[in-house]
Amino acid sequence: MEMKNTQAAIQAYRHAIEVNRRDYRAWYGLGQTYEILKMPFYCLYYYREAQKLRPNDSRMLVALGESYEKLEKPRLQEAKKCYWKAYSVGDVEGLALIKLARLYEKLAEDDHARAAYTEYTNEAEAMGLTDREEQSQAYRYLANYHFRSKQYDVAHKFAQKCTDYPETREEGKALLKDIASRRCEADAASTNEGSRIADFPGMEVMATADRLSPMNLTFTP
Repeated sequence: MEMKNTQAAIQAYRHAIEVNRRDYRAWYGLGQTYEILKMPFYCLYYYREAQKLRPNDSRMLVALGESYEKLEKPRLQEAKKCYWKAYSVGDVEGLALIKLARLYEKLAEDDHARAAYTEYTNEAEAMGLTDREEQSQAYRYLANYHFRSKQYDVAHKFAQKCTDYPETREEGKALLKDIASRRCEADAASTNEGSRIADFPGMEVMATADRLSPMNLTFTP
C-alpha cells in the first residue's frame, strides 16, 4: 500500500470510530495500517482495542500476539498467551498453534515447542493436509528433538516425513543416516554387554541391579 493510500485509510478508519467506537473492524483496520507503516506501538494499541471488542475472535488475538512478538523480550510472554487463547477459542485461520510452537522454539522452551509442534502436525494430518511449508518445519524440529533425546524410532518417523518436502529433504536424509549409525552403535554396545555377562558368572545380577530405578529411602533414628 502506498503512503498516500495508508493516510487515506487512517482517516477513513478514524472517521468510522468517531461514528461508532464499537466498530471493531475500524480498530483492526487501523492496526493493520500501522503494521504496514512499521509502527509497532500504534499497531499494538489499535489491535488491543479491537480485541477488547471481540475477546474471543482468534484473528484479533493472533494479530495482537504478533504485535507483542515484534516488541521482543519485554512482551513475549503476552504473545504466548495470545496465541494460546487464539488456539483455545477456535483458530479460524489455523495460524495460532504454529506461531506458538515457533515462539517456544525461539525461547528455547524445547518441551513446550515439541508439544505444540506435535499437536500442530497431528491436526494437519487429521485434516489431510500435506503441502504446508509449516509442516516440513515442524517435522524437522520434531525429528531433531527426538534424535537429541535418543528416541530414535520416533526421530526416524519424523525424519522420513522431512524427505517428503523439498525444503527439508536433504536434512531429513542426513538425519536418517545419523539415526542408522546411532542404532548400530547401540546394538554393538548391547552385544558387548551380553558377552561380558556370559563370560563372567555373577555379572548378570550386577547388570540387572544397575537398571533398577532409584528407591525412595526413609531413615528412622
